[in-house]
Amino acid sequence: MATKLRQTSDFDFGAVSPQLDAVNVRVLEHLLEDPRLTMSELGRRVGMSAPAVAERVQRLLEAGVITGFSTELSPKALGRPIAAYIRIRPVARQLTKVAEVARRSPEVVECHRITGEDCFLMKAYVGAVEDLEGLIDRFLPFGQTTTSIVQSSPVPRRSPPLPRGDSGAERKARVDAGRRPRVE
Repeated sequence: MATKLRQTSDFDFGAVSPQLDAVNVRVLEHLLEDPRLTMSELGRRVGMSAPAVAERVQRLLEAGVITGFSTELSPKALGRPIAAYIRIRPVARQLTKVAEVARRSPEVVECHRITGEDCFLMKAYVGAVEDLEGLIDRFLPFGQTTTSIVQSSPVPRRSPPLPRGDSGAERKARVDAGRRPRVE
């Protein structure tokens, strides 16, 4: 099921990519709602022809705004109902080893270098607690681990919020207004 996103924030994105005009924001909203839309249907929803909307999508891909289209799988349906986050604090000169082990471990679906006391944060899906223990054991020679098992996900994975979709001039005026000193 595709992630649904509704823009409800007044968050000011400042200098947002010039590719994100109001039409492109609407295109992105529809693609987030249903990434399998045909260009004809997407064009109909945003009031454009299929070739025109396909060109916009292509430009968004080339600009790196859209990084791909994907299928979401259910870890539970694949026999991996346990989600866990593993933080790792490597010992001296073991940073690259931790990253290598993470890349070779199919249970690890995300691995991030982070700031703070720990250096890595990983997300993994496993079939049983014993599988999680085995995964953690692969990292123990390289440092200290701290693991948290996910009980529920009140905010499931979603895309970052989209900008409001106003024109570049309106966006620039908002940013400039935010930089002016207040007169009271």
